[in-house]
Amino acid sequence: MIPQQRIREKVDEYMSRADYPAVERHLLYWREEARQTGDDRGLLMVCNELVGHYRKTQEEAKCRAAAEEALALLKKMDFEQSVSAGTTYVNIATALQSFGKHEEALPLFEKALPLYEQAAGTSKELLGGLYNNMALTLVSLKDYERAFSLYNKAMAAREGDTFGELDQASTLLNMADAYVAMWGAEAADNKVDELLTEAWKKLHEPQTEHGGYYAYVCEKCASVYAYYGYFLQAAALEQAAKEIYERD
Repeated sequence: MIPQQRIREKVDEYMSRADYPAVERHLLYWREEARQTGDDRGLLMVCNELVGHYRKTQEEAKCRAAAEEALALLKKMDFEQSVSAGTTYVNIATALQSFGKHEEALPLFEKALPLYEQAAGTSKELLGGLYNNMALTLVSLKDYERAFSLYNKAMAAREGDTFGELDQASTLLNMADAYVAMWGAEAADNKVDELLTEAWKKLHEPQTEHGGYYAYVCEKCASVYAYYGYFLQAAALEQAAKEIYERD
């Protein structure tokens, strides 16, 4: 059995330094180890990590290959109705969404939804991630009513949870984009200002230790603030991320 927790911790360490080549080398090494030893559970974990990695590096072909292997493993292990399957579906759907393949992503989100909601003890983090990312896809498909319902569920799911305020900030910024898509930039201006101000409070004074995940969220959110002309906030977030990467 490959050491799943140690593998994830090493990925987090490399990610805290934004060392993406090291992440890939590390995961490919352990993918081969899992294949050679017949550790299907470990292999599923590594394939999911690779899907997420290639989503971040925007390597679609590699991402799809890792996704196909993960889906085949779910079928092989008869895990297709498990929470683990739900996590895999969300992971792949989120990647497809990042590549602009929204119509491909939606059925996977829809497969994951009942698996998460009906399972006892599904974590707030998993539920929040599903709601938020599925809503993004629905906005792209212009299903705004359903999207906002899921954004509200995402906000509620992350209330009081570890890293909850950071993830809520991301959701608020996504909601701002959704209002612009639905109403147009001029009509949505006041709503965008309200949501970006609320998100800034959660980013500026997070209730969690400043670490690699905080840096990742800062980078992601900085581009949104810059897009809407909030250049001071964008610069502050970029600087915060830079300091964390340099420190770690």
